[in-house]
Amino acid sequence: MFKTYRIGQIVPSSNTTMETEIPAMLRLRETIRPERFTFHSSRMRMKKVVKEELAAMDAESDRCAIELSDARVDVLGYACLVAIMAMGRGYHRVSQERLTKHTTENGAHAPVLTSAGALVDALKVIGAKRIVVVAPYMKPLTELVVDYIGSEGYEVIDWRALEIPDNLEVGRHDPSRLPEIVSKMKYPDADAIVLSACVQMPSLPAVARVEAMTGKPVITAAIATTYAMLRHLDLEPIVPGAGALLSGAY
Repeated sequence: MFKTYRIGQIVPSSNTTMETEIPAMLRLRETIRPERFTFHSSRMRMKKVVKEELAAMDAESDRCAIELSDARVDVLGYACLVAIMAMGRGYHRVSQERLTKHTTENGAHAPVLTSAGALVDALKVIGAKRIVVVAPYMKPLTELVVDYIGSEGYEVIDWRALEIPDNLEVGRHDPSRLPEIVSKMKYPDADAIVLSACVQMPSLPAVARVEAMTGKPVITAAIATTYAMLRHLDLEPIVPGAGALLSGAY
């Protein structure tokens, strides 16, 4: 009998990508490992990726954590990287502790991770120090993300802000454009490439191509979140075709 795990996600109301890419990766894992997964979400209102909406949205995460713990999920991911990073340096630790406390107090303890924390932890796992970052945000928000990553001990040597303010449009960005964007960056001097510092910008179809083009490990917010979820579940963090982090090398 295969064991089934319930995957919970707190997502912005306009997010369409994390409920696509996380299940896609875990379905790929099901082709090579016996575990099975079901997927459950709770939504926080957000349409425009601006600091004011992000802060208001983050306040709804407490309700979402409680709702998902009602479903007795096994792990819970806060699927909005920029909302966490816009709240100030190190905020992912504050958020994870507070939301996990809510699940425990609801009688359904489930570890809570954030895509922001998963990304910075993933860079440590692969031993990266110098990175390049692609993000869909406006420049001021992208600068907050770059500062946040830098405060965790990494050097962002180059970054690109695609300046897409509408979150639905971020979800419609064509991932086939990403290799060309990376080709114009200082990736030869980097240890790794963050192909999407955003859980809403699709990137999974471009990961293998960018790794082949650059010879560098490529991670994304979604890939890092999947890795963190598997580790929290004490499962082997391996997914075929999902980049170096999930190759089994780490």
